[in-house]
Amino acid sequence: MKTLLLLASTTLLHAGVPKGPVKIFILAGQSNMVGHGKVEMGLNPNYDKSSKKSQREIKGGLDCLRSLATAPDTKKRIGHLLGDNGKWNERDDVFVYSTAPGKTTGKLAPGFGKGNWFGPELQFGNLVGDLIDEPVLIIKTAWGGHSLGINFRPPASGKPDYKKVKYKEENLGASYREMVKIVKDVQANLGTHFPELKGRKTEILGFGWHQGWNDAGSAEMVAEYSENMQNLIRDLRKDLEVPKLPVVIANTGMIGTGGKGIRNELCEIQLKLGDPKASPDFAGTIRSVDTRSFKRSTEESPSGFGYHWNHSGTSHFKVGEAMGRAMVEFLKK
Repeated sequence: MKTLLLLASTTLLHAGVPKGPVKIFILAGQSNMVGHGKVEMGLNPNYDKSSKKSQREIKGGLDCLRSLATAPDTKKRIGHLLGDNGKWNERDDVFVYSTAPGKTTGKLAPGFGKGNWFGPELQFGNLVGDLIDEPVLIIKTAWGGHSLGINFRPPASGKPDYKKVKYKEENLGASYREMVKIVKDVQANLGTHFPELKGRKTEILGFGWHQGWNDAGSAEMVAEYSENMQNLIRDLRKDLEVPKLPVVIANTGMIGTGGKGIRNELCEIQLKLGDPKASPDFAGTIRSVDTRSFKRSTEESPSGFGYHWNHSGTSHFKVGEAMGRAMVEFLKK
């Protein structure tokens, strides 16, 4: 592994794909893992004038990735993402497979979120890529509005006994099964998805999770969230044949540091999963990161949605950075 200081987050650029087996990281969750971080200046690229539900973003480049990469106070930390020609750098040593409706396969750069946006994969990929000598592949399986209680429900959790939550039987565990299917397909057909990696062996090194908004809308799903998450980790380790798969959980911190109620309760549940005293069965294999301090106000952000981190480039970058640093700690050990 490469020796470097991670505080400055200076991304290393490569001339060609490095040798060795491909190191795989799985990132999963719902829309905030899909990625709604604004990249370029201007209005919402998906704005639909004919729809009353569609919303414009604040004009200009407020808190987009480009403004962060060029502003004097943040350029030192984020400027590595931009080339001297003003175009976004692509890494030759980090690749992405994504289910998000943006770029689906390619070299790590902005744009693997919704449309031309980005998500936690960007800085997560930079940090693990900086540390690992071999090529890195991020497989991102994330879908907007998908809950752990229903869509990602793991096999070990069985059928729920919900009294108020309505769901379709075919949706139970569908996202979990699709996630496992995609990971196995990419491994088995690596050269088809990434010709540069044809013939390489693969090794799964970690799993990252950023999810919870939909579950927090139901007291029933919050009540069983911890059990469901523990079952998901156990089932995933079994299905992917990685018994001690390192896991990083970024809680659903869009409520901010002053948040209260059921959403704050879920944030605390997600943090306890990474606490060895609260979750002794997973001690040393799970790390939880608190994202509540990453929330930015409407006045500081591209939008005022309340969810999707208000499309803040800063927030999405920080989530990926926190997850990446936690995963790096696993890798160093």
